[in-house]
Amino acid sequence: MVDRPPIACDEALAQLAQFDAILDVRSPGEFAEDHVPGALNVPVLDDAERAEVGTLHKQVSAFAARRRGAVLAARNIARHVEALFSDKSREWRPLVYCWRGGARSGAMTHVLTRIGWHARQLEGGYRAYRRAVVAALQDLPARFEFRVICGTTGSGKSRLLGELRRAGAQVLDLERLAQHRGSVLGGLPAQPQPTQKMFETRIWWTLRSFDPARPVFVESESRKVGDLRVPDALIERMRAAHCVRVELPLPERVRLLRDEYLHFEADPQALFAQLDCLVPLHGRERIESWKSLARQGQWDALVERLLVEHYDPAYQRSIRRNFGRIDVAPTVRPASTSEAAYAELARSLAAHGLDATVE
Repeated sequence: MVDRPPIACDEALAQLAQFDAILDVRSPGEFAEDHVPGALNVPVLDDAERAEVGTLHKQVSAFAARRRGAVLAARNIARHVEALFSDKSREWRPLVYCWRGGARSGAMTHVLTRIGWHARQLEGGYRAYRRAVVAALQDLPARFEFRVICGTTGSGKSRLLGELRRAGAQVLDLERLAQHRGSVLGGLPAQPQPTQKMFETRIWWTLRSFDPARPVFVESESRKVGDLRVPDALIERMRAAHCVRVELPLPERVRLLRDEYLHFEADPQALFAQLDCLVPLHGRERIESWKSLARQGQWDALVERLLVEHYDPAYQRSIRRNFGRIDVAPTVRPASTSEAAYAELARSLAAHGLDATVE
């Protein structure tokens, strides 16, 4: 079988669903930084081997590097074919890419094609894919009408977004994509944030699946979610959008936040480390008073003080500065913090949009 020419990136992305598999043949380290959604990592060179070949190229010669690289690549490709692809039918159609559409993906594509599979190499590799994602994130947000869920910390915005998704609405949950709850205490235990590139890939992948004729619900995020930056075109589109404000009584907000941050009650030292980040803003005396409440197990009192003394003032300063329509936003009030109450509210919003809200 004759090798087919590489497929252009735009063409490949438009027909990703037609490929039976997406094979990322870069090293595991490159793959972990970012990759095409759904791709399988089948490295032609692993991280150590890639470093070895690179060192040979710099210190000996390009020929020596290619010779060693060929040995390693042949060995690895053979192992992948035997371990991963032996059950594939003759009609199997994988898309193959490496860093820039060069030797690694070329070698894998050549072997798969010679076997008889309909393999295609991605022209330009990951670099072309990354350029396409960055360009799309400049244009995609303008295609959608966003509905921004606003509300003070503990009002259940993320819970409402989850119920909206289950109700069939289009939801862009930036905190879920960023693996962070968006505040100084928002890091998720044992879940590090993705890289900036991976975060942007997740946003792009989500938006491209949406129908521009239907609204997209999103939370009123700042420009950063944890350590990750929301793309400029998206944040500007969000800030110009219609808002809906969620309100809960303070005791209910305390209860909801305690449910979400139980890991800090189990590990107060982790909480103290995060509170120390607020010393420049609140001073050592106030921070120590908050820590004292935690040491005494007075969690309701601590959460209430954090809301009243830190989160609420910060929210009021930020929301009016960044979301110009907040003062005319309709208000919704869940009957309780239960999933059923938020599910009922979500079904109403999903079906009727802002017309379902009450002042």
